[in-house]
Amino acid sequence: MSIKNKKRDKVELKERIKKVKLKTKKFWEKYEIKIVMATGIVLVSVISFEAGALKGQNWRQEPLIIEKVAESSMLKIADAQNNDAKSSNSAAENSNTNIAGASDVAKKDCAFVGSKNSNKYHSPDCSYAKRIKPKNIVCFSDEEDAKNKGYVPAGCCVGKK
Repeated sequence: MSIKNKKRDKVELKERIKKVKLKTKKFWEKYEIKIVMATGIVLVSVISFEAGALKGQNWRQEPLIIEKVAESSMLKIADAQNNDAKSSNSAAENSNTNIAGASDVAKKDCAFVGSKNSNKYHSPDCSYAKRIKPKNIVCFSDEEDAKNKGYVPAGCCVGKK
């Protein structure tokens, strides 16, 4: 390459740089407001996100813990209910309809159990009978007693026999 070619290349390079600068300047002048607004929106968004993330680290709730009531507590509650029912309501004893506890120990006097909210009776060892809330349990001395009170046998336990 000769010196003339080098000079000419430098001049062409300088002209290209001037053209790029001129185009950039025109572009900036034309879109200045839009560029500034877009940049501002992006910055506000980033700052808001980071502020929320920082606040979220400080604002943590304690986990919700659900505890199951111990079986021995249920027995005590059932015994207390049985004692209250026997001492306060002698008429209920005569009709053989007692409110019992949720455990098998509390249901041992019942040949069949039903719920106040249902029309079916179960054997005391049936899994569905164990799910009846203690306050809703109705005891029956035999199947005739249950049927006389409008209950029907449950298909899961009594109806299978």
